[in-house]
Amino acid sequence: MKFCRFLGMEGSRFGLVETRDGAEVIVAELPSPQMQVSSAGVPEQIVLPNPEDLTGSDEVPGSEEKPRSGKKIDPPFPLERAKLLIPFPIISKILCVGRNYAAHVRELNNELRGEPVIFSKPPSSLLASGGEIVRPSNSQRVDHEGELGIIMGRRCHKMKDSESARDYILGYTIVNDVTARDLQKTDGQWTRAKGFDTFCPVGPIVNTQLDPWSGVQVQTHVNGQLRQDGNTRDMMFDMDCILRYISQFCTLQPGDLIATGTPEGVGPLLEGDVVEVSVEGIGTLRNSVVNETPE
Repeated sequence: MKFCRFLGMEGSRFGLVETRDGAEVIVAELPSPQMQVSSAGVPEQIVLPNPEDLTGSDEVPGSEEKPRSGKKIDPPFPLERAKLLIPFPIISKILCVGRNYAAHVRELNNELRGEPVIFSKPPSSLLASGGEIVRPSNSQRVDHEGELGIIMGRRCHKMKDSESARDYILGYTIVNDVTARDLQKTDGQWTRAKGFDTFCPVGPIVNTQLDPWSGVQVQTHVNGQLRQDGNTRDMMFDMDCILRYISQFCTLQPGDLIATGTPEGVGPLLEGDVVEVSVEGIGTLRNSVVNETPE
């Protein structure tokens, strides 16, 4: 299943996305996913709605009727015309894998490591597809980093070697790990360089059936020019390794977002640029770039 989250007249809604005649369209309005909690009130698992339980409707995104249950949209609504939101609203933390593609490690003159490099971005850095990436005035070099993103579906604590990451993952999306490269180098740690507002574009949809283990293409274009072209087969640490490593020191909650690393080809973004990160089987995350204006 592929789904998005969009803005209607009555607030945010979830939409079922399908490809028809080569274009992505919203074919139905979905009920909101439900969070299952333990008897102690701890979030345990996200339960997605069943698309087969939809009722008929001629409603389109933006209508004034408040959704009570899933409804088919006839005719389907083009995804590119919808006001897209962050595809999943329950994100307690964003964790990222650094230096997960050997060619990217070499292009930045870093050393290969035997275990993942993990860092975080604050949820305040999230930005929906179509939003503007703001280059902060105190940085002279802001780079794109296109990546495959994981959205957690189940609580994951100290995942065992015998377990599969597939059992914990809700679905996959696209992340642009925007980075103030000059500040990353001068700070010695990455929190500020990675954490500015708008520095984590994510979307446009979530695909629950993607198989990155078998290899999916990850590309970044800036103003139509190809900058990054990699494949998840080239990851040094796959999804099982990433979840197992993180969950040993940090419990992953349902809805958490993990960025899995970027291929080689990272480069600067300038005011007026349009950056597009595409992941095979998901689509294209598209954002424009502006300079910060003085307050």
